[in-house]
Amino acid sequence: MAPATASPRSEPGDPARRWSDQVSLTPRILAVNVFALLLLGGGFFYLDSFRTRILDSRVMQVRREAGLMAEALNAAPPASRPAVLTRLARDTGGRLQLLDRSDRVLMDSERLGGSDFTLVDPRTDGLGQRAARWLDALIDFIVRAPSSPAFQGDPSRSQVDPGIARTTRTLSATVWRAPDRTPVITAAAPLPGGSVVLSTINARDITERVRVERYRLSLVVLTALAISVALSLYLARTIVDPLRRLARAAVRVRLGRAREVVVPRLPERRDEIGMLARALSDMSLALRARIDATEAFAADVTHELKNPLASLRSAVDSLTLIDDRDAQARLLAIVADDVHRLDRLISDISEASRLDAQLSRAKFERIDLIAMIASQIAQREQRGTVRGIRLHLDLLPDAQVPVMAEGARLERVFDNLIDNALSFSPDGGIVSIAVRRVDEDIEVRVEDEGPGVPAEAREAIFRRFHSVRPSEEAFGKHSGLGLAIARTIVEAHQGSVAVESREDRLSGARFVVRLPIADAVEPA
Repeated sequence: MAPATASPRSEPGDPARRWSDQVSLTPRILAVNVFALLLLGGGFFYLDSFRTRILDSRVMQVRREAGLMAEALNAAPPASRPAVLTRLARDTGGRLQLLDRSDRVLMDSERLGGSDFTLVDPRTDGLGQRAARWLDALIDFIVRAPSSPAFQGDPSRSQVDPGIARTTRTLSATVWRAPDRTPVITAAAPLPGGSVVLSTINARDITERVRVERYRLSLVVLTALAISVALSLYLARTIVDPLRRLARAAVRVRLGRAREVVVPRLPERRDEIGMLARALSDMSLALRARIDATEAFAADVTHELKNPLASLRSAVDSLTLIDDRDAQARLLAIVADDVHRLDRLISDISEASRLDAQLSRAKFERIDLIAMIASQIAQREQRGTVRGIRLHLDLLPDAQVPVMAEGARLERVFDNLIDNALSFSPDGGIVSIAVRRVDEDIEVRVEDEGPGVPAEAREAIFRRFHSVRPSEEAFGKHSGLGLAIARTIVEAHQGSVAVESREDRLSGARFVVRLPIADAVEPA
């Protein structure tokens, strides 16, 4: 059985997790959800391209209108041109100027009363408009928007470069920035004879439209942010609070207060947090039971060890005082028996503590199970340690039952089961062993004629340090670890062991071991 290896992703030094492992879950949940909203907030910067497209469209519109107005003025008689200029200025809402080749203003719609073209003085704006202009400037700075030249309105002069009349040969348009950061569009259209029609439009509606969309987007983002933060805090609370409760309980268990600590099981939760809570609760209960069993066993061992030690001390002290050889022989027999009992107890405790580590490194080989059990029984019969035992096989006597196993460990399983059956069988009783095939498994039954095992104790007898000895048995012959060792070994061989009552008798226990056949399992 190969030891499990940790995934590289779970290593503490993994750079991908190093930064996140230092931050609590609550800010991490908030950061993830707020980051998504920040991406939505990026729409503020998308509005800049939206504004650019609208402005480009408006520039093309003003340029076309300037060309049409130039054609209308050219077609009108000279005497009616002021009236035409005034009406066109009123229709477009802008300012129209007719310039000669020297850039001198020949006609101006403002002087003629055609329109009331005025720029907003930012000094008269309220706090809301100032904040809006500040936000416009900030976003323009962030997105690196191109800056238009500043427009200074002067009714007596055209807002154009000197020589515009001499240089204008085709339709042209320029975008300016008013003092209140709204766009001002000027378009020049040439007339026959060298004069130029200059149209000036303050496109405040573009800025207002962008600001309205930005305001709406701000409401959406702020609302989504509030909902996201509330849901994130709720989610963090449903995750972090129970984890903190579990962590506090675990710390108290670690500090040695397991007896008074109740690890919350969170039965109302059906998610992974609930699974973790119940697993930790079960683990603490199992730990508490293990501690109780260990303490009880240690107290029992401490108490019972005094008897053989006292016996040893008494026998050793008496040896120096007694000269009778027969009495000395009896004392030496007592010493040997006590030493054997103590050695058996200490060996079982040592093996149980090292068993898991040893099985993880064990080498599994193909073994004939029937031959192994028959050899164990033959050795016991030669030593004369069997009162009555019979090997019963459902298979043919020369049949082989191969299993993948570590031979010495598997022998220990059946040694422990046979010892257990012999210790509970009455004098002259029979311990029988039956081996048969069940589907893809081999089933070994070890049956005795003892008092049996109560139903409520059939699981407890496989726990470490659990020992139920016959009243007449001397302490030390059985440590209470034999069945626990047997189960650990069998489960390491991908098998199972259980105890049940015998159907053919009113008393007696039947221990059933099931192991997979070698051909049905891959070597571990």
